[in-house]
Amino acid sequence: MTQQAKASYVVTVNGLEEPPVEESENAMQNLTKRNLAIQIADEAGLTQQQVADVIQKMLDAMTEALRQGQTIEFRKFGVFDVRERRQRIGRNPHKPDQVVVIPSRKVVRFRPGKTMKEMFD
Repeated sequence: MTQQAKASYVVTVNGLEEPPVEESENAMQNLTKRNLAIQIADEAGLTQQQVADVIQKMLDAMTEALRQGQTIEFRKFGVFDVRERRQRIGRNPHKPDQVVVIPSRKVVRFRPGKTMKEMFD
């Protein structure tokens, strides 16, 4: 990689070099953990690494709580909980006469809170 090409890369939160994120006002971009860390770091005056660590710890705590069957509730934002999907019968679309049993499994569900619902109505 040439020196000039390398200069256009940015060092990310985890120390890797990646091309810069193009920030176009009209471009619709997904909110990634990296983008969230950059945004919060700029607003709060913290380093991106500090914010990324906090975000990761929050996600780890949420994942562990859900794994233990707890409900996570953020007032006005929404509720995360774990539900069990029932066992059901499916069919192979290529062989409709073949019946396939789909086992029950646990899934995470999100229900938006009142404020979030109102934003999209």
